[in-house]
Amino acid sequence: PVANATIIPSPPSHQVHAGDNVTLHCSVHVGSAPVTFTWLHNGQEVAQGLLLELSDVEVGDSGTYQCVATNQLGQDGHRVFRALSPELALEVTPGSPWVTVAAGFGGALSFLVLLMAVIVTWHWWHRISHSLPPIPLIPPAPPEEGEVLYTHVVVTKRAG
Repeated sequence: PVANATIIPSPPSHQVHAGDNVTLHCSVHVGSAPVTFTWLHNGQEVAQGLLLELSDVEVGDSGTYQCVATNQLGQDGHRVFRALSPELALEVTPGSPWVTVAAGFGGALSFLVLLMAVIVTWHWWHRISHSLPPIPLIPPAPPEEGEVLYTHVVVTKRAG
């Protein structure tokens, strides 16, 4: 028979914020397959299955959760065993507007830091490229007859 049903929450905290995702996993330490799992929220059946996935939780999702593990034994299958997990109290707190503002500010700050890095890099590259001596486009002396002439031309656009 099934025994020792437990709930493993993810995240492990029993207090979450509105908008978070929560997964509850039911397990049994003893029990022959097949084992079925039923989920209760405040004593009312809400789902079937090994996992209970709560997406985008709201304050109304607060309360107690339990899982009921069930299996059958015997050749006739009429002996039904149930194991009820201890209650898991889940508290969903409303999202704070300050958290949203801080996240928005953090994103804007990251963008500004990245923008400044690009500007500083461009300015540094621009100064370096303009501080190099110009490469003459005409060789200093005409080549001798039969001499191999290699020409390397670099064109840069200068401001102003």
